[in-house]
Amino acid sequence: MKKKALIIGLCSILLVTGCGQKAKLKNGKEVVAEMEGKTITAEDLYDELRTQGGTTVLVNMIDEFIANKEIETDRNAKEYADNQLENLKAQYKQAGQDFEAALTNAGYSSESKFKEVLILDYKKNKVVENYLSDNLTEKEIETYYNDEVFGEMTVKHILVKPETKDDMTDDEKTEAEKKAKEKAEKIIKELNDGAKFDDLVSKYSDDEGSKDNKGLIENFTKDSVVSDFWDASIKLKDKEYSKEPVKSDYGYHVIYRISQKDKPKLKDVKEDIKEKLVENMLSADTNLPTKTWVKIRKKYKLDIKDDDIKKAYKKSNNA
Repeated sequence: MKKKALIIGLCSILLVTGCGQKAKLKNGKEVVAEMEGKTITAEDLYDELRTQGGTTVLVNMIDEFIANKEIETDRNAKEYADNQLENLKAQYKQAGQDFEAALTNAGYSSESKFKEVLILDYKKNKVVENYLSDNLTEKEIETYYNDEVFGEMTVKHILVKPETKDDMTDDEKTEAEKKAKEKAEKIIKELNDGAKFDDLVSKYSDDEGSKDNKGLIENFTKDSVVSDFWDASIKLKDKEYSKEPVKSDYGYHVIYRISQKDKPKLKDVKEDIKEKLVENMLSADTNLPTKTWVKIRKKYKLDIKDDDIKKAYKKSNNA
């Protein structure tokens, strides 16, 4: 947005010298605009612009060059832009605001021009992700593999949801939680007394997604379920059910473990691990993209010649 505002402002100034004209620069003394009692040279204009966001504009130009050099405008980039555009339209519509007017006010002549910015955003994100991925150590990858990668699990479960409402008091919600837990304990007692798990799924489970399939949840990984559910499942042996209700954000589960596949080989999941590690790094540090771009520019041997802009760049990026 700042880039657009700067361009619009610059075009307005240039129009003072005549529609469509452009100062031909040789030594910076060329006149960009003049009026009674005042002459503005290209050098004057540059000095003013460099103090009003010049560092930001320069960095944007550098990053755009790098992003376009490293990442192609492929189907993924276009789909990202399309999805972002549709989401923004929906948000404006929900808020009762005119998206087209907002685009025009921001300086975009069309949706296609705005999509170019969204595609560039995608590319910049990918440059950061690729850099972080390429700089992961084998130790980091192996540690994640050893600690976090397991064979896929298949279980059946019965879910008991507490009957809570938004307008309940804390005491009422606590009582509903208590009743749900007691119901799960009753189910476990029936299993202990010889009841069949599949019959109890049909009778008691509140999970409509798995209830019609005997409570079956197939081939899930640690990352695809809530941690409480995974931790309880991994502790069970095959053909064994949980002897205590398993509490999660969804309610209370009774879990019957069916099987677990062998752990995949590192070489088969290495790329997935790298992707997950990068995702975790970005989630843990919101400033990481900014810090990573400093390293990427260094990789390209960035050398800012203007002393004031260079000073401002170092101050803002701790470079």
